Amino acid sequence: MAHQEESDFSAPPETHDFAALLFDMDGTIIDSTPAIVDFWMQMGKEIGVPGKKILETSHGRRSIDVLGLLAPHLANWDYVCQAESTIPVKWAEKAVEIPGSRVLLEKLEEVSAPWAIVTSGTRPLVNGWLDIMQLAHPQYIVTAEEVKHGKPDPACYRLAAKRLGFNDGHGCVQDEVGEGRKVDASEFLVLEDAPAGVMAGKAAGYKVVALGTTHEIEVLKKAGADWIVRDMRSVTMVHFDSKTGKISIEFKDALIM
Repeated sequence: MAHQEESDFSAPPETHDFAALLFDMDGTIIDSTPAIVDFWMQMGKEIGVPGKKILETSHGRRSIDVLGLLAPHLANWDYVCQAESTIPVKWAEKAVEIPGSRVLLEKLEEVSAPWAIVTSGTRPLVNGWLDIMQLAHPQYIVTAEEVKHGKPDPACYRLAAKRLGFNDGHGCVQDEVGEGRKVDASEFLVLEDAPAGVMAGKAAGYKVVALGTTHEIEVLKKAGADWIVRDMRSVTMVHFDSKTGKISIEFKDALIM
């Protein structure tokens, strides 16, 4: 996170209702940056590209897109899924929880509130981390290999809303659950740490809270985040109304925008 005065994170608490919460994974639920650095440094040696060059553009992007630029012959899903499946196994000790993430996920699960993970990682990578770190598994996960274009394209977030049974008024890349319950796009909350993810959420018309865990605050502002917080401890579920399906979320200690 960029240096920011403590007083800047002192916006009054706000509570808003949402139909569903859509989480990015790395930098939002967990921080596996050291593991990913080791992965790309190793990959760089294998493909003959300096690891530091890869790391300049890899965060928040799909591995297949990175390889498509640097090693096109390896840019296929079989290779990428196999490669990413090794990360939680080889570097398990290098990942940590983002403060507050476990509590929020467990509260959502306890009341069966709608939530999903939407990530630039592959399914083997996501499931590997959730298993090793013993974090809640959502019913639906949208992973890199399921959409044609990665973030900042909004298709991944729209697909997650569709799978949860909602119709946000936009077209979707797959028709899996019929028309779905119609809700306004602004009733979805995206939780992100990367500018590309923030832009994806905003392009979908969703509300976005950005965590200042991995990127400069100014970059998150420019990406269009509605709220910026230090970590997930500032995002609390205060109520879930099972009749209306509304999730009441409180934002506290957010950045004064």
